[in-house]
Amino acid sequence: MSARGLRFDINLSILFTELPLLERPAAAASAGFTEIELWWPFAGPTPADAELDALSRAIRDAGVDLVGLNFDAGDMPAGDRGLLSRPSGSARFRDNIAVATGFAESLGCRALNALYGNREDGVDPQAQDELALENLASAARAAHRIGAVVLIESISAPENPRYPLVTAADAVAVVDKVNAETGLGNTTFLCDLYHLARNGEDLAAVIDTHADRFGHVQIADTPGRGQPGTGELDFEDLFRRLVAAGYTGRVGLEYKPVGPSADSFGWLPRELRGTEGGAG
Repeated sequence: MSARGLRFDINLSILFTELPLLERPAAAASAGFTEIELWWPFAGPTPADAELDALSRAIRDAGVDLVGLNFDAGDMPAGDRGLLSRPSGSARFRDNIAVATGFAESLGCRALNALYGNREDGVDPQAQDELALENLASAARAAHRIGAVVLIESISAPENPRYPLVTAADAVAVVDKVNAETGLGNTTFLCDLYHLARNGEDLAAVIDTHADRFGHVQIADTPGRGQPGTGELDFEDLFRRLVAAGYTGRVGLEYKPVGPSADSFGWLPRELRGTEGGAG
């Protein structure tokens, strides 16, 4: 599988979960990766300094770079998919902004993913969208202060039926609103090819239409969300299209490994795990 010209990082909130969190950066390094990303890895929005310091130390000691971090998205195992559009979660999101951007800045991370949040019963969707714009603008301003971008993504409706951003166009529309509100231009589209494929999008058309808006790309195969080669997607073609479209950002591995994590990287030559160039 050719991946020439692309840079890959590994999401340690879904890979190497066989290990405790603090052991995963070293495992990623052992597998040849130099860059990692994380969902918000703490139980609450404002963890103790000792928790932040322990994770920071594990990342530094492993010799890997944190290149992507989610803002607190709530209780993900219980079904939360973000807080910022939800009246019941908005205060928690705001509490997290300074902590997440501070942690990102301390490790040189320049991309923060803000999951939009599910629709809430009894709340006007327009009111949720207005709240989302307010909170995203605050997040974008905080990210701007550390030279970072805010990422907005659409996720799969079959697995997340109450999440309102379903298409690439949905996410890009939010990106445009936030950038218009702040005037900063640092809110971008996180193109998750797995989620978009699950929603029936034409991935080639998404790349051709929106690649100049991509702040990050994530991948998993469909329908099972395993590593490339375990499902239906033609990654050879998708990677070629990303390069042809001029995408120069990172491609995050955000898949559920079929078998042990360490055995799931055979499709990606070791020399491309976190680096740019080479032939796959």
